[in-house]
Amino acid sequence: MKPEDAPLTPPAGSRSVAVTGQRRGQRFDAQDCVAEEVPVALEYNGISHAVMLATPADLEDFALGFSLTEGIVASAAEVYDMEPVASPGGVTLRVTIASARLAALKERRRSLAGRTGCGLCGAERLADAVQPVPLLPSGARFQAGAVLHALQALRSRQALHEATGATHAACRVGRDGAISHVREDVGRHNALDKTLGALAREGIDASREALIITSRASVEMVQKAVALRIATLAAV
Repeated sequence: MKPEDAPLTPPAGSRSVAVTGQRRGQRFDAQDCVAEEVPVALEYNGISHAVMLATPADLEDFALGFSLTEGIVASAAEVYDMEPVASPGGVTLRVTIASARLAALKERRRSLAGRTGCGLCGAERLADAVQPVPLLPSGARFQAGAVLHALQALRSRQALHEATGATHAACRVGRDGAISHVREDVGRHNALDKTLGALAREGIDASREALIITSRASVEMVQKAVALRIATLAAV
């Protein structure tokens, strides 16, 4: 999108800014649309757990998806409440979870405290850095044409990327190639967490469906899909 074509009302997760540029040797002034990325702190039952940089849209979906894919909770039913609190420094997501899950989280935090080593998520040894991904039984089969159709449809549903050119997206794909639950973020992991959180909030079992992401299929992205027992992940 050219700066002068920036939308009058920026979509959620973006803002309008004044820009100065040069085209064909001529200076121009215009309005452009840029994606936002702010610190998002996750608190569980009043205990600070992590601070992420994320696009401030669909943050409740993000909080639930992150909680599930990080193994903090096993299901949406173990999340009792969720409250986003904005401040000049960013957004705090105050999440209330089941007491048993909080106890497990505290124990995990204690096991990571003071460790040194490879520096990845508190892992002490290289062997701990990448955990085995369980095999998922899945009879899901997709026609190549359905996946290609879904990829094309996703491009037309990325409102934030259309406005800014700066975000990734993730979505659910049905067996017929129809897409839903499109979520966007500057961070590719966050976009997938948002989609997974949206599915979990609605109680949708997508284990026989697929996910599409507009990024490479890294180990972390596969692990996130497996956390919700989705065995088919398509990446551009």
